[in-house]
Amino acid sequence: MISFLIAAIKIIILLGFLILIHEAGHFIVAKLCKVKVNEFAIGFGPTIWKKQGKETKYALRLIPLGGFVSMEGEDEKSDDDRSFSKASIPKRMAIVVAGATVNIIFAVIVCFALITTNGTYVSNVVDETIDGYAASQVGIQSGDEIIEIDGKEIKSQKDINETISKSNGKEVNIKVNRNGEILEYNTKPTEVPVKTTGIYLDDSAKIIVVEKGSSSERSEVRANDKLIKVNDIEINGDPNKAVEVINEKGLNTILLTVEREGQQIKIELKPDYISTYYLGINLKQAPDTFWNRCINGGMQTAEFLSSIVDSLKQLFTGQVGVDQMMGPVGISEVIAKTDGFREFFQMMALISLSLGVTNLLPIPALDGGKLLILIIEAIRRKPLKQETEINIQLLGFSILIALSLYVAYNDILRIF
Repeated sequence: MISFLIAAIKIIILLGFLILIHEAGHFIVAKLCKVKVNEFAIGFGPTIWKKQGKETKYALRLIPLGGFVSMEGEDEKSDDDRSFSKASIPKRMAIVVAGATVNIIFAVIVCFALITTNGTYVSNVVDETIDGYAASQVGIQSGDEIIEIDGKEIKSQKDINETISKSNGKEVNIKVNRNGEILEYNTKPTEVPVKTTGIYLDDSAKIIVVEKGSSSERSEVRANDKLIKVNDIEINGDPNKAVEVINEKGLNTILLTVEREGQQIKIELKPDYISTYYLGINLKQAPDTFWNRCINGGMQTAEFLSSIVDSLKQLFTGQVGVDQMMGPVGISEVIAKTDGFREFFQMMALISLSLGVTNLLPIPALDGGKLLILIIEAIRRKPLKQETEINIQLLGFSILIALSLYVAYNDILRIF
C-alpha cells in the first residue's frame, strides 16, 4: 500500500509539474501580450479547487492529465480589445508556442545540470589499443588524440562510434595529434559480426518491441510476449540473462519459450547477423574540471535533444510503429519505477522534452496545429472562417483521442 502511494505521488508530482509549467508558459506570455485570460486550469473534469483572481479564475481539476488556459476570444467571437483574436499574429504565435518552449527549456536545463554533476566523461585521447584490431595494426598509440576521421571533427567517443559505423567497413582517414605533431593513418575498421534477434525487452523480460523484418518477426514473435526460456534455460524475468544466452557463441538456432495469453509457446528462430566495425581503442577519462563538465554537458544535452527528434522521424517514416508508442498509462508505470531523485529528474526531463517537441507538431488540436493555422492566416492575410477552424480542431481532437485510446490499450497490455 505504501509503495502504491509513493508511486501515485511521484506520478502526480511529475506530470502535474510539467503540465503546470506548460500552461504557465501560455499564461505568462498571454499576460505580457495584454491578452485577457479567463481561466487557468490544471487537470480536466470536475473542479476540486478554484479561486477567482482580478480577472482570471484559477482552478484545479480532478484528472491530472492535462490543463488549459482559456483566453478571451480564443474559441468564440469577442469584441473585447484584449481578446486573443484581436492580438497581432506574432503575439498569438508567441502565446501558442510558449508552453512547449518552456517544457523544452526546462528539459535542457535539467539534463545539463544532471550531466555536469555526474563527474568526468570519456575524452578523445587513446588510453590503449586492442591487439588484432585496426588501430594497433596501423600504429596508433596510447596518448594519441583523435582529432578527425574522414573530415569529421572528433570530440567524443560518440563521434568516433558514429563515424566508424557509417564507414560500413570502408577505409577511413584518421588524423591524430601526437605530442603536437599531426599524423594521418588510413585503415579499414575491424569487422565484428554480431548476433541479433530484433527483440527488445523491458525489465521483466517482456518483449516490448519486435523490429520489422527481423528474424523474430518472421518467426511470429510478438510484442507483449513474456520471455520465459531461451534454449530451455529459465530466464526468471532477467533480460540480461536472456541476452547472455542468446549471444552464446556457436548457436545458429535459438529456441524461445514465451508466454502468450496464459499459454507457453515454443518458437524456433535463426538469428540474423549484422556487421559492426571497430577501431579497437579504449579512451581516457577527461580531466575532471568545471570547463570539461560544461563541454560534456552541452554535447550530451544536444544528443538528448536530437534523440527525441530522431524518434519522431522514425515514427513518421514507419521505422517505429504506433503500437510502440507510450501514453499516460505506460509513462505512469515508468515514473513509478524510478529509483532515487536523479532517475526521477532524468525521467522528468525526458517527458518534458517529449511533451514540448510533440506539442509543436503541425497536428490540429496541438499547439503546432494552432501555429500552422496562424501561419496560413499570415500568408492569406485574413483568418480562416471560424466554422472551418473549429472543424479542423475537432477533427484533430478526435484523431488524438482515438490515438490516445489505442496507445493506452497497448500500454495496459504491456503492463499486464
